[in-house]
Amino acid sequence: MSPYRPAYLTHEAKFDPFIAWAKGSESCPSAVSASFFQDPDSPPPYAIQFVRQVNFGAVEAKRYFIPDPEASGVRVEFVEITEQDLIAGNFQKLNSYKNFKCATHNKFFEVNLYQKDPVNRHHWRMNIARPASDIDL
Repeated sequence: MSPYRPAYLTHEAKFDPFIAWAKGSESCPSAVSASFFQDPDSPPPYAIQFVRQVNFGAVEAKRYFIPDPEASGVRVEFVEITEQDLIAGNFQKLNSYKNFKCATHNKFFEVNLYQKDPVNRHHWRMNIARPASDIDL
């Protein structure tokens, strides 16, 4: 895998641990419950979306990860969550991403960053589960 149009981002410190973990991960991570999102005082600092697709083709997989709050040590570990967990946690996609390409396997990989939306919960468009097209003004 090689970077596709690499750029240094302001959120680089969040991408680097995930990419290092993904390269060193030998097993398939297990999903974690949404209980990490039920405590509004200590939500995960960010979430990562990993998308794998055929180059210029169909999406094969979309997976979501958060830093493991129970992990100890120097290396950051990640646990898998669902898209519904992101919605329940009121996370929004940032305009911060990294792309990779594998010419050998004809695959394209996209790594996106999500963070908790700072907008108040009483706001009219609370999260991505309620698209603007569904709102009757």
